[in-house]
Amino acid sequence: MHGTRLDVLEWLKDPAAHFPRQRRVDPVEHGVHAGPVAAKLGVSRRAARTRLDLLTRLGLLRATRIRRRTYYRRDEVRIAEAARMFEKGRQARAHLPE
Repeated sequence: MHGTRLDVLEWLKDPAAHFPRQRRVDPVEHGVHAGPVAAKLGVSRRAARTRLDLLTRLGLLRATRIRRRTYYRRDEVRIAEAARMFEKGRQARAHLPE
């Protein structure tokens, strides 16, 4: 997975520590909208939304629409499932003859 997407997933583990306070929305409960992610990545909101939407389609983020903004937060269950899948693949490759 591309480094910036991994960065985003890491930042969203503890959004209060990595993003400025948001009005009206708790970043831990609802997530973070594309604006702060874009600012932290140094890209446009459109580019940030593209990355966030990809992670959402992969099932690693959950998107919640509140008023006119979409807020993104980690899907911890899905992330754990993906990590287990990669670990199983790594273990299987380790047992293959060279």
